[in-house]
Amino acid sequence: MKNSTIYIMSALRLISGFVEILAAYLIFRYNRIETALRINSLLAVMGPSLLIIGIFTGITGLTSRLPLYRLILIYAGALLIFWGTRT
Repeated sequence: MKNSTIYIMSALRLISGFVEILAAYLIFRYNRIETALRINSLLAVMGPSLLIIGIFTGITGLTSRLPLYRLILIYAGALLIFWGTRT
């Protein structure tokens, strides 16, 4: 389970990085403020979503090693991050 968790989390970071680079390229290519704002707004939605997915994946990999109250605290913290970044 540990290896698959690491692979999933690193794949999420790679996807996120690739999307960021692609967004920068598209902003530069279109060279319009309106388009740049649209692309940035898409990134603002995608970033926290990938963060939450990565956190939940990591927590799932730790479930056998942490007591239940710590898992609940970690999940609560992740949910607060998600709740705090909503608009």
